[in-house]
Amino acid sequence: MTPAPPPVDWIVSPDLVPYEAALAFMRARGEAIADGTAREAIWLLEHPPLYTAGTSAKPQDLLEPGRFPVYEAGRGGQFTYHGPGQRIVYVMLDVKRRFGDVRRFVTGLETWTVAALADLGVTGSTRPDRVGVWVDHVREGKPATDKIAALGVRLRRWVSTHGISINVDPDLTHFAGIVPCGISDAGVTSLGDLGLTAAMGDLDRVLRGTFEARIAPTVDAPLPALVP
Repeated sequence: MTPAPPPVDWIVSPDLVPYEAALAFMRARGEAIADGTAREAIWLLEHPPLYTAGTSAKPQDLLEPGRFPVYEAGRGGQFTYHGPGQRIVYVMLDVKRRFGDVRRFVTGLETWTVAALADLGVTGSTRPDRVGVWVDHVREGKPATDKIAALGVRLRRWVSTHGISINVDPDLTHFAGIVPCGISDAGVTSLGDLGLTAAMGDLDRVLRGTFEARIAPTVDAPLPALVP
């Protein structure tokens, strides 16, 4: 009988984490997980304002290149924004063992996010032609469908890095410097924009509960030692 995998480390950083330091940690941790020398991990954090370019990013979708720093992320997808008020969920998991294939992994991340938002009273959904989680609501008296959570991942040796960004209450005007995820006919929203007063800690609580219910048990883990 195959033994059950160990619990997943659950890490929460209270301060803004520089993007390059986060990339370096994820790469090293991903390799260690693949080598069997470290446990899988979920890392919750916030970044200072910045834009990231995925492997499919189009130069013309960077509308204001001088507004914030721009980083090559190495993940799938196009341009996205990260900043304070947005919960970043970096997912370092053994995809082959936990999910079996990439499609089930991506679907698992989306359904995890939808379930967590539901616990906060938000009805999120996926779209067959668009990655991420979307919310139907009313903006200025008109129906709108806006993205509340973006998803972009990278796999190396069947271990994932990068993950999910969920808008709690970021400055949504910061998204104007890009075409988010290359989608020009839809906008972005947040818990705050939808009228919810949920704090970051509230989202963290439901994320952990739904992760444990759907994917794996977790254990509190110390903050990573980051290289600037």
